[in-house]
Amino acid sequence: MEDKKVEQYYTPPPKLGKWEAFSTFLYNSETGQFLGRTGSSWAKILLFYVIFYGVLTGFFGALLAVFYQTLDPQQPKWQLDRSLIGNNPGLGFRPLPPDSNVESTLIWYKASDKGNFILWAEALDAFLQAYEPPKPGTTGLAAQYQENRVPCSYGNPPPAGKACIVELEKFSPCLKQNKYMYDKSQPCIFLKLNKIFGWQPEFFNDTENLPDNMPQDLQNRIKTAKMRNPKELETIWVSCEGENPADVENIGPIQYKPSSGFPGYYFPYTNSPGYLSPLVAVWFEAPKRNVLINIECKAWAKNIIHDRFERRGSVHFELMVD
Repeated sequence: MEDKKVEQYYTPPPKLGKWEAFSTFLYNSETGQFLGRTGSSWAKILLFYVIFYGVLTGFFGALLAVFYQTLDPQQPKWQLDRSLIGNNPGLGFRPLPPDSNVESTLIWYKASDKGNFILWAEALDAFLQAYEPPKPGTTGLAAQYQENRVPCSYGNPPPAGKACIVELEKFSPCLKQNKYMYDKSQPCIFLKLNKIFGWQPEFFNDTENLPDNMPQDLQNRIKTAKMRNPKELETIWVSCEGENPADVENIGPIQYKPSSGFPGYYFPYTNSPGYLSPLVAVWFEAPKRNVLINIECKAWAKNIIHDRFERRGSVHFELMVD
């Protein structure tokens, strides 16, 4: 007699409560599974990801090492026309308005209120701190930078790898001890060129063929410099004027300290240790009080293009002394 076949039916697992099901998921004592996997299964997964991320990290590190081999820590890879900065330097001014009003270009203060004008003087103190020689006994980078700076002059540029000293006492009367003349209602505004690696200015060596749009006052200063010392023509000249007829009337006489421009021996910028950007202090001797004056300053060289809207080769700010 043939054995009777015993039919097998699917028996669903017992229905568990939420807490009991969660406890079983955490650890199943019947199968030895933790979070749904056995110990060997977890070990295999862990080993896989350790190898995977190890290889990925090594691959990324190798690519980064190859990338850094293409860079020079002393100079940018893309320079002048090939860079985003381009080859037309911009002009900046100091002191800047407070950070709370970062988009403003207004220098406004009350000369009779020390608590008011001192903020501008302190901003210049902070800016010029990098130009102060370190105190005797100072060590570290500041001392190393100072050792790499040498006196320069027209016909005596710095040797390769050296940087020129900027002597702040030559900016008189625009000095710290004079509060940069802010308390005398004769404020000094410092100008600087943006640094562009490798950029070499082209100077106006022919005083008979100066640009037609160059201010007559600047043309006269250039011709006077030529008579004094022809080598002084190797200068990036600076001019500051009122933007509108009313501003021209209100701006008053101006002096440029220590000279009328940025000496050419500071250029080109090659990232020499201790390099300091040259400065020009614009001394407004008698700006009209209680009047907003719009001022535009320009840097002048054959290869500096002026664009008022993009502020290339020039800078705009407003001055108001109460």
